[in-house]
Amino acid sequence: MTTATHYLEVNAPADRCYQWWRPLTHLPQILDDVESVEPRTGDANVTHWVVDGPLGKKIEWDAKIIDEEQDRKIAWKSLEESNNHVDTGGAVRFDNHGDKTGVEVSLHIQPPGGKVGELGAKLFDDPQKKIEKALEQFKQLMEK
Repeated sequence: MTTATHYLEVNAPADRCYQWWRPLTHLPQILDDVESVEPRTGDANVTHWVVDGPLGKKIEWDAKIIDEEQDRKIAWKSLEESNNHVDTGGAVRFDNHGDKTGVEVSLHIQPPGGKVGELGAKLFDDPQKKIEKALEQFKQLMEK
């Protein structure tokens, strides 16, 4: 399993940071490989993810929010029954410091074997660097 975690301070209140993250649909703005995250059948807790892979291949899966605490944390995990070939999930935590918020993001992926596994492995090359870049972009969005 590959895991990446990064923490930084954002000059924005926790409730604003949480509201941006909550639908998960904004993630393509900060994660370059994520093409889309859309709600599934009107359920705000289930989303369909489409991620760009190498050679124009797309990897898709459904994920569900599995743990949530308003203005404090959101955690999600891919659903086994979604026909996905990737076991993945993540969490974001918000530490309220008044006008500032500590934001910590953790992502994990367990790519399968075979060709899809190769795509997943290439897709998630250097996940630490990708998550650091994503949080920097999030910080810029929140501090505008």
